[in-house]
Amino acid sequence: MSAPPPLVSIEFETIRQALYDTQLPDTDLIIAVGSGGVVFASMIAYKLNAPMTVIWLNYRGMDNQPIRSSPKLSEPFSLPNGVNHILLVDDVVVTGKTLNAAKTFLRDTNITTVALKGHADIVLFPQIKSCVQWPWNPKKPNSTL
Repeated sequence: MSAPPPLVSIEFETIRQALYDTQLPDTDLIIAVGSGGVVFASMIAYKLNAPMTVIWLNYRGMDNQPIRSSPKLSEPFSLPNGVNHILLVDDVVVTGKTLNAAKTFLRDTNITTVALKGHADIVLFPQIKSCVQWPWNPKKPNSTL
């Protein structure tokens, strides 16, 4: 069995600068997909001075492998009244299953998806194709970082 590809390490300052350089639409609410999108969504909420909440969907394990056939809501979620424009934020979007599951709870709203890498309306690091060691995650064992 071959060794997994090396992780790319990205520092907070790199993320902060990329976020600063990215134009984001006006929003009524930022919704983080928990747990992966919480730190990144917090950074966006701070930048935009906008309210934020978390939708807790469970799909992938800490090794980024699916642990079930589809994302499942792990805590109750309800959309506040009067919300029309949402930024739906996750760290990485691989297949889109988690964001699509989140969207089922956000009907009748205008949604812009945001991710650090992968597939979303706005992606901060579209050039990165390998796995990433985000600065808020503990270093993985046997990591060269």
